[in-house]
Amino acid sequence: MGNTIEAIFLDVGNTLRIVVPDEAIIIESKRKLVELTGSNLSPEDFFSLLEERYKTLRNRAKEQLIEASEKEMWTQWMLPDFPAEKIGPLSAKLTRLWRDCDGRRVPRENSSQVILELNRRGYRLGIIANTITETEIPDYLVEEGLTDCIKTVILSSKLGIRKPNPEIYWEAARQIGIEPARCVYVGDNLMRDMEGARAAGFGMFILYYEPKTQEKEPPTNVGKPDFTIRDMAKLLEIFPDRKAS
Repeated sequence: MGNTIEAIFLDVGNTLRIVVPDEAIIIESKRKLVELTGSNLSPEDFFSLLEERYKTLRNRAKEQLIEASEKEMWTQWMLPDFPAEKIGPLSAKLTRLWRDCDGRRVPRENSSQVILELNRRGYRLGIIANTITETEIPDYLVEEGLTDCIKTVILSSKLGIRKPNPEIYWEAARQIGIEPARCVYVGDNLMRDMEGARAAGFGMFILYYEPKTQEKEPPTNVGKPDFTIRDMAKLLEIFPDRKAS
């Protein structure tokens, strides 16, 4: 089946990378949020305020399948009571600090090596990710030496729409120059990732089984993936060397 696929798109959160709890990073990030904004609240109280506002924003995003830009997120939703002319230029830094309040993000074992090998085997590779940040994923690709391998990066924060809206998948296929039927998507969420890939007419969907995702968002009756993997290296068993055929 793998030899009918020309392009492989990957999710990032809980697929290529996972969050590792790190109390020192969490405490420091909350402190820096207060310092950067000039809030009079304690780090914990300020975080609690932001958390409540963030829930409202996330509910809107999931219900309408839209994503705010970083600037809109901070000036209109997270800190509407602060001067927009001050907060707007800080939005990228604020987003990264907000993300770090979860912990430290690290690549899954084998993930970078598998991407490099799939690229060597002749597959066009891309990223499709629902994310509030516009810089974190590009920076991660640079840090892992993957920039030359990943031909297309589609971020909901920049496109303005979210998975499972099929348009985000179609845009990825258009940018990479491969028809959807010859594309595959690899993600950890059956409802969001597979639903969108199927609606967009992608030729295949591969589930990376992540227990935390299944607990947080139990799948309903949305069908089955073409493959389920628990190790990124399994992709190398599914997709043979196109250059050798």
